[in-house]
Amino acid sequence: MSHDFQTFLKKLENCGELSRVGPEVDPFLEMGAIADRVSKQAGGGKALLFERPTGKTIPVAMNVFGSLKRMEMALGVDGEPRGLDALADRIEALVQKAMPKPGATLFEKLGKLMSLVEVGSWLPKTVRKGLCQEVVLRGDQIRLTDLPVLTTWPEDGGPFITLGMSHTRNKETGHRNMGLYRLQVYDDRTLGFHTQLHHDGARNRHGYDADERMPVAVTFGGDPALTYAATAPLPPFISEVMFAGFLRGEGIETVRCITNDLEVPADSELVIEGYVLPGELRREGPFGDHTGYYSLADDYPVLHVEAITMRKHPVFPATIVGRPPQEDAYLGLATERIFLPLLRMVLPEICDMHLPAAGAFHNLVILSMKKEYPGHPQKVMSAIWGTGQIMFTKGIVIVDEDIDPHDLTEVLFRLTSNVDPKRDLLFTEGPLDVLDHAADRFAYGSKVGVDATRKNKPWDGYPREWPRDLAFPEAVLDLVARRWSDYGL
Repeated sequence: MSHDFQTFLKKLENCGELSRVGPEVDPFLEMGAIADRVSKQAGGGKALLFERPTGKTIPVAMNVFGSLKRMEMALGVDGEPRGLDALADRIEALVQKAMPKPGATLFEKLGKLMSLVEVGSWLPKTVRKGLCQEVVLRGDQIRLTDLPVLTTWPEDGGPFITLGMSHTRNKETGHRNMGLYRLQVYDDRTLGFHTQLHHDGARNRHGYDADERMPVAVTFGGDPALTYAATAPLPPFISEVMFAGFLRGEGIETVRCITNDLEVPADSELVIEGYVLPGELRREGPFGDHTGYYSLADDYPVLHVEAITMRKHPVFPATIVGRPPQEDAYLGLATERIFLPLLRMVLPEICDMHLPAAGAFHNLVILSMKKEYPGHPQKVMSAIWGTGQIMFTKGIVIVDEDIDPHDLTEVLFRLTSNVDPKRDLLFTEGPLDVLDHAADRFAYGSKVGVDATRKNKPWDGYPREWPRDLAFPEAVLDLVARRWSDYGL
């Protein structure tokens, strides 16, 4: 069964999840404004297929992953009763099977998982020909300005590719990385390669000399699981393409690039091949970002394009990046559910987790946990600030195990009623996302953890009796439920 991007779009249309936009729409501001309005509708609105971008010949697909239902369809769990949690169940089952030694680090445990026999079925499968190379453009045929690249916000530094997956290789280790990095179109042959300080795409430049070519390939579309995998907070030794194979349950077919030895998903809609000289930097930005603010212009590497390959009739995937909620809210929701079992590998006391879209995913984490000893919430806060990409979290709120961290009204109630600010706030300092503008220093600043749990345990040192929650007896609630229709309400 084919899982390529256009097949997925047809599936969405058949399910009433996609709207075709027939009139001509300008990729300069207009298209982004439409997608912004739709993505903020209840439930995320529908996926959009702009059939006639002004001055371009390739249709544009947006908001494709912008609902819970479409995210479940993209990852093949729309038929599962537990939806995205079904993938979490698969990971948890693998954890139980691996059973690494007590005290192992998260990376050691993940490494153990990757050694299982099942991994072989998730590995990429190299093929000789791919749909992505039906058309090959080289030399003077390369014109990035022919692509329907969006300029989303009025103060953006130019058009930006927002849903291209950049493939690089670490020269020293050989590990491959596929990341979802923005790319500013400078002209027909060059792009701004926005690989931030903490990203694997930036680390992969370290093994190259300043004037040595680092091969890069940017792919669009393919199996929709690839787009999610490119955003997943994986450790550097786990390939995103292999992780997409795990999500899909079978390896992704790949084909070698025309101008370098990188391998890319064979059924991609379009591929940009080129290279970066690590010592060459150029001003990139500003850019309207997922924080809801413009990220400032800064110097980043330049991607020189050597070839563009594509299907005969491609569709160009794009996304709007801006103030939440946007399409990426549902990519973040998938991460929240899928990676919860991995977080529990090192913090088994955690019951549930929520990354609110309004917190731009790296600004706020809400956790429910089973509290068992003095300082337990503070221990969990410190562990979160020392684990993978969740270390960027500026604020952590911890509630009791019986509180749903997704119920923001309930969380706010506990935050305001259970917290004594002097006692329950923990301040520290550490790395921040480079897009954070509030801190005085670049990519470094203060963080706060809030213990919003009840203080009724003997180890809390609370000198008074903690009040009980108001609750009707179950018998009364059952009676009211049975008689509700009799009340005439």
